[in-house]
Amino acid sequence: MKLKYRTVFISDVHLGFNGSHAQDLAKLLKRLKCERLYLVGDIIDMWRLKQRWHWPAEHNEVVRRILKLARKGTEVIYIPGNHDEAARQFATLEFGGVEIRKTDIHVTADGRKLLITHGDQFDLIIKHSRLLSMLGALAYEWLVKLNIYYNRCRAAFGFKYWSLSQFMKLKVKQACTFISRFEQTLAHEAKKQHVDGVVCGHIHKAEQAEIDGVAYYNCGDWVESCTLLVEHRDGQMEILDGLKLLELLHREREAEREDQLAGVPARMSRRRRKAELLANLEDTSWQDDDDHDEHDAPQPIALTA
Repeated sequence: MKLKYRTVFISDVHLGFNGSHAQDLAKLLKRLKCERLYLVGDIIDMWRLKQRWHWPAEHNEVVRRILKLARKGTEVIYIPGNHDEAARQFATLEFGGVEIRKTDIHVTADGRKLLITHGDQFDLIIKHSRLLSMLGALAYEWLVKLNIYYNRCRAAFGFKYWSLSQFMKLKVKQACTFISRFEQTLAHEAKKQHVDGVVCGHIHKAEQAEIDGVAYYNCGDWVESCTLLVEHRDGQMEILDGLKLLELLHREREAEREDQLAGVPARMSRRRRKAELLANLEDTSWQDDDDHDEHDAPQPIALTA
């Protein structure tokens, strides 16, 4: 069964970095069907690849899935970020059906105009201190590696995934202040360009909010939070938890096998499974409030990368 949306926005995949959830993203892309796919920056981590080449098969599979979507009629637009800024020199060109643009204006089904930008241009640290930003990226990589071992220990004792690195970042007052300023700056830029909202990535913190009358959407990332932003047919925007989506799709496949073994007619089985999947999709919306147990679900990373 395909997950159908009008538009899908994905950012901060960091292919080439060993902390990328490329395999999970490739599985999700296989089940996605959309009119337009936005790749909102930091899709390829060229910073990391310059230091050490790391490109396993699952990273290549993500690229293959994106190109396959383009071949099948999806309009794919790539907005480079700071980690793949070398691609900005190819803006306005098209490669394998993927068009590269520095920024874009997306018009939703309900007529709203959204500025699409990675967001690093509005990060003063990236803009004025490249060395400091690269040191921050190295510290981030160290935390992600530590988090992998930490969660292996949790899994051994039967505990669910919990992001140690995200928890640490969200406890740092300076990081929270940076995020707030970043969001305000993006909202101000949207007003300057006379649009209704902005879609970005960069800070690895999935968010859907209204700031000074401007709609602010952050796609999150595919290093830890594994979120994506989608536009439904009616123009409604929603942040989804990619790992929960994959879990629901896995259950759907298991139910299909059970129906086949039980001799349930294929049409009846598809209708029932589709109804169950749609009913459960509401639970995949990204939640970031204090009502949830911080040890039960990962929270978005509050760190520039």
